[in-house]
Amino acid sequence: MTAGSETSSRVAARERILATAYELFTRRGIRSVGVNEIIASSGVAKASFYRNFRSKDDLVLAVLARREQNWTKGLVDAGARRLGDTAQERLLAIFDVFDEWFACRDDFEACSFINVLLEMGAVHPLGRASIDYLANIRRMVRDWAEEAQLREPDEFAHCWHILMKGSIIAAAEGDTNAARRAKRMAASLIRNHSG
Repeated sequence: MTAGSETSSRVAARERILATAYELFTRRGIRSVGVNEIIASSGVAKASFYRNFRSKDDLVLAVLARREQNWTKGLVDAGARRLGDTAQERLLAIFDVFDEWFACRDDFEACSFINVLLEMGAVHPLGRASIDYLANIRRMVRDWAEEAQLREPDEFAHCWHILMKGSIIAAAEGDTNAARRAKRMAASLIRNHSG
């Protein structure tokens, strides 16, 4: 095996492990999925797993980083930018993106950052990482609030993020209209922070 094909093989194994863990963790949580199940489901050797990830926690951190790429940037940010031209339109469009996401009931897995934080706790390194990823979402909202010239953008972002997280929890409970309800409250929040 050449050095190039060995590197390619290692990258492929890492990707299989990461994709498998992403699917299992987002569906079932962290604690209910063991390393042996990930190894078996991804079709890699145990040695290959540990060459790519020193521990299960390292793998979870990689899954959370991927979640930020796929969900925060790939779904929420990109979707809101696609649907809204102005910062205020983008803010409201977040709930349109959520409405589409919530409609995919077979595929709806709620928010991995919230799930991991609640499962592991705020003092655990994985819970702490989840808090940091949630802060990145709030920072995006804050930047758009500032761009929209809303008053108290930090306070606004915290309130807005509560609406986002609350609608996700409500959707997980089965409320298929959660994003639409949150969007109505969000419009009121914008009015309260305007001018």
